[in-house]
Formats: sequence, C-alpha cells, structure tokens
Amino acid sequence: MATSPSGLRAGPGPGPGPLGRWVLTYCVVLMLLPSPPNLVCGKPWWPENMNEIQHWPWEVSLRTENEHVCGGSLIDFSWVVSAAHCIQGSKEYSVMLGTTKLQPKSSTGALMIPVTDIIVHPNYWGGTFIRNDVALLRLQTPVTFSKYVKPICLPEPGFNLKIGTQCWVTGWSQAKQRSLANWTLTPELQEAEVFIMDNKRCDQIYHKKSLYPRIVPLVRENMICATNYGENLCYGDSGGPLSCEVEGRWILAGVLSWEKACIKPWNPGVYTRLTKYSRWIKKQVNHGALSGPCSSYWLLFLTWLLQLPVGQ
Repeated sequence: MATSPSGLRAGPGPGPGPLGRWVLTYCVVLMLLPSPPNLVCGKPWWPENMNEIQHWPWEVSLRTENEHVCGGSLIDFSWVVSAAHCIQGSKEYSVMLGTTKLQPKSSTGALMIPVTDIIVHPNYWGGTFIRNDVALLRLQTPVTFSKYVKPICLPEPGFNLKIGTQCWVTGWSQAKQRSLANWTLTPELQEAEVFIMDNKRCDQIYHKKSLYPRIVPLVRENMICATNYGENLCYGDSGGPLSCEVEGRWILAGVLSWEKACIKPWNPGVYTRLTKYSRWIKKQVNHGALSGPCSSYWLLFLTWLLQLPVGQ
C-alpha cells in the first residue's frame, strides 16, 4: 500500500457512484447468466383477418436516406440479419419494422430505428457470384415485441431442409416481374411460395449462360436455392428472408443473395444458407450484448477491483 507524505496509508480511490454500481451489477449479472431460450421466435400471430405484417412480423426494410435498399429479418431485440452486399461504404442505415407499407403514414405504428453497428462476415466476397453474403445490423434501441414485431428463429448448425420443402419469400418488389425496364417497388409487402431445390440442379441452371467452366461451382454448399417456376420476387429484396415453417415454428433458412428471376423467370433464387453461419451470428450477437455501456463499465469494474486493499 502506498504511503502519503504525512505518513498515513492511502486507501483505494473512490468507487463508482450509486448509478455506476447499479450498472456494474447489471453488467456482471448479464455476463454470468446464460442466454435465455428463444421462446418467442418464429411464432407469428395469426387471426382470421390477419394482414401480412402479422404473418411476417420479422420482415424489415433496410433503408438509407429513407429509401428502401434491401430486406432483412429481425432475429433478436436489437439485431437484424441481411445480405452483406446490401451494405455500401459508410452510408448511414436505418430499418423499418411493424408495417407492410413501404411508405407508411405516421399513424400506422411503423417503427424506424437507426442502425448503430454493422458486422459484415469477414469472408464476404462481392464478385460476380457472391460468397458469404451475410451481415448483422445492430439497432440503436431494442424493439418491444408485439403481434406486429417478432423475431424469426435462427436454424441450428445441423438443420437441413429436404428437397421440395415449401418455404416463403417476402419483400417489396414485383412478383412475376418480367421486364427490368418497368421494374418498380410495390407499396405493399409481397409474398411468394417457393420450394427448396437441389443445389446441383441449381448450379447447372446458372452454368448454362455462364462463362465459368462446370468444374467451378457457382452454387456452393453454403448457399441454398428455392424456386416456384416464375413466382420469385425480384430486385429490391436482397437480404430478405427465406422463411420455412418446421414443426410449427418459422426458421430463417436463408438470406436472399442473388438471382436472375427478373431476367429469366425460371431461374431459382440463391440464398445464403444460414445453417453455415448460425454459430457466427450467435457469437456476434452474444458479444454485442456486452458492448456499449457494459463494455466501459466492465473495464471500470476491473480497475476498481484492482484498487481494493488486500489482507485488511
């Protein structure tokens, strides 16, 4: 223990105030508690006269300068999953939740929340045929779940869908779009039924008009294909969900990465297969729960502990 010039031993510095002690306690408890089971995910509220957002309450519109650029899916109170290729430079983004309307009135109850943190997968490659096309977006404020805003479940690492499994894609672009020249976003959320396709068959379809040799796979094992023979959605829905109902719970099987259905309506949509990324996503989300105020208070807490006298 250090000694002051007066010969008196100096005690530890003052600890944090009442608010600081409360936050420290909260952060320590947050670190020690296991993650709660996600009991609310993938369970939309389905009344007889439901509207689309009650059917797809995890659907979000990713925006910059209040313009829709991509879709996304709510997976937690503060986190959204979208496609990495949707993130362009240092633009500021926000997400809109709780509505089916692309330009809702203020009275509709739609939520517009700024994005404060963006995590693009470290192995993302944005070439002609995108790879590892997934990104996480942290919201500035946590959302309150309601019948209009609910998360979708992430798949477990071993989750697998059989060929022909029925799923759904959603977004704000034209279904059955045939001409890029006339392409526009729709004012209301659209949905289309799709079916899981064999990756080898999907790869063969995209190789037909490709200059790449057959030995180079365009559709890889970390991707998943789905089609409904002309009913896929079009551009503007990148990053949106491939939602599949399994045993009464909706699973986020994929994130729309790329497709040519607007040009050739029989081409399947290609999605980032989230079973290959669920561990990475959960790791980022769990780490993010301890960022912000808790990170600085945790460092303060450790510093404070080191200042305490020992053996008194």
